[in-house]
Amino acid sequence: MQKPELSRSTLLTLSIANLGTAIAFALQQANLGRIFQSFGAEVDSLPVLMIAGPVTGLLVQPLVGHYSDRTWGRFGRRRPYFMVGAVLAGLALLGMPFAGTLLVAAAFLWLLDIALNVTIEPFRAFIGDMVPPSQRARGFAYNTVLGCSGAIIGSLAPFLLAQAGVTNSAAAGEIPQSVTVSFVIAAVVLVAAVSWTVLRTREYPPEMLSDGAGATDAPAVRPRRGVAWLVAGIALSIAVFLAQPGWELYILSVGIAAYGFAQIVNQRLPETATLTQILSDIAQMPPVMRKLALTHSLTWFALFNLWAFTTPIVTQYAFGAADPASARYNEGADWVGVLFGAYNAVAALFSLAILPRLADKWGPARTHLACLAIGAAAFLLLALARDPLWLLVPFAGIGIVWASLLAMPYVMLTGAVPAHKLGVYIGVFNLFIVLPQLVAAASMGAVMRNFFPGEPAYAMAIAGLALGLAALSMLRLLRVNDPAGGAADPQEKEF
Repeated sequence: MQKPELSRSTLLTLSIANLGTAIAFALQQANLGRIFQSFGAEVDSLPVLMIAGPVTGLLVQPLVGHYSDRTWGRFGRRRPYFMVGAVLAGLALLGMPFAGTLLVAAAFLWLLDIALNVTIEPFRAFIGDMVPPSQRARGFAYNTVLGCSGAIIGSLAPFLLAQAGVTNSAAAGEIPQSVTVSFVIAAVVLVAAVSWTVLRTREYPPEMLSDGAGATDAPAVRPRRGVAWLVAGIALSIAVFLAQPGWELYILSVGIAAYGFAQIVNQRLPETATLTQILSDIAQMPPVMRKLALTHSLTWFALFNLWAFTTPIVTQYAFGAADPASARYNEGADWVGVLFGAYNAVAALFSLAILPRLADKWGPARTHLACLAIGAAAFLLLALARDPLWLLVPFAGIGIVWASLLAMPYVMLTGAVPAHKLGVYIGVFNLFIVLPQLVAAASMGAVMRNFFPGEPAYAMAIAGLALGLAALSMLRLLRVNDPAGGAADPQEKEF
């Protein structure tokens, strides 16, 4: 099917839902620690409580992708998942600040993350379904613009409400009114934004998509290395128990063992079983997706360092304070919020004004390579910067790589995988977001403690190196005979 080009207003309508989900995610990320500590959580327990996001994404997204590929009914293919996930996420947002106890708050967090994953996973596949190849870069760029705008709103909501006179303090065991009101507003905006996209769009029936979504799949491939994976997971668990480098490695070891066990079980399942189909799809990932996996993993490893170490770097080097109780430290911590808002603002502007044009001119592969190189330089500069205002320069570079990360890999991916498997492959692609963050969480603390004690700036140097390697890995996706480095319409399944 030759899809018609879409107007700017239609492209924006397709992505309005992302505005609501981004507000919810940003509000959650910025205030979870505050909520959990208000209900009595110790600082050391926060990572355990916050692991819900990566773990639920790891489990939920491939399943939702698999089933959304196979759904078609009165309400469409992807849109039913948007709406159900949004309603559940709205309920979780409403309940979290009123939870009253730590256990109930943690339960609402898991519900929120499951629901947001149900909404978000089919969303990029939805863009791929609806937008013609010539407009994919622009479609994902608009999606990034609205997502970054939502992240800015969600991050700043409690602060802005406090400036408007809503109280931002509360008695022990209670949540400040500014946070509570922010969560209520986020719930309403989330459901309204998703409803706008759902009600104002219509999906193409599966048979009208480019490769025929009703096409018969090839016989399932059954990976046969289950015993090796299972043994490797058990061995890693024993090593973690003996060395005790960090509890996060147990997530990796158990995950490896579970993957091996799933392969063993899969040998006895019918070919139509969901597990059989998902494992078969993983085993048969298209070449472009396999190459992108390394790039994506290195990039998300670097970003984990950004989120984990920016506050100690800024407070220690730019504000000269290491005591969290000092006024100077809190001044630096507030500045971190400004820097994060700045990189989201740069990402939004870059996505709107520049990124689609670069992708049209250079192709998505070369565009992403250039943005990753800029990001690598930005991280290295962040490791060296010592002035609060000058920190805005590397964060502008981080905004550029963030904009590209949210768009260009998915432009390439949607053109390289079968249309009738787009949902499941985007869900599987999420593995290369979650796994590198778990690796970073498990390893970077030990690296910094043993090799660079008291010098968190080296974490950004390591992140810069990872992004430099990510940029180099993109060379494998450039077509040898194409000076543009890959067309915006990568229909040939290879670069």
